[in-house]
Formats: sequence, C-alpha cells, structure tokens
Amino acid sequence: MPGEKVLNRVREKRTKLEMTQEGLAGLTGVTRQTIIAIERGNYSPSVLLALRLAKHLRCPVEELFYEESV
Repeated sequence: MPGEKVLNRVREKRTKLEMTQEGLAGLTGVTRQTIIAIERGNYSPSVLLALRLAKHLRCPVEELFYEESV
C-alpha cells in the first residue's frame, strides 16, 4: 500500500548477539551486501530469507520486521 514502509531490527538483533554481517550472511546463505541492504532498508527479503534471519537472530519474524505508516 502507498505510504507504508517495512522497517527492521536486523542490525539491532545482530549486534546484540555480537554477530558480524559476514557471519549472519554465511548462516543465511546470502552475501554481506544483502545483509547491509536489508539493515539499511534498501531491500526487503523474501519470506524464506526473513524466516532464516529470524531463526538465526533468535526472535520471531514479527519482532524483526514491522510496518510503519508514512
């Protein structure tokens, strides 16, 4: 829908677990550049990747990704 944006807490959760971008990328099967793009909000991951991120960041996917009305 127009005026809505998906935000995320990937960086926050990753740093809390003292995990590097490279480490998270390796666990989820993507490149470090993909993790950077997700953290910056420049890329919305597929459902499968979102689930993998949530699994390795030890939180529900709903806690990792959320909507913000603009």
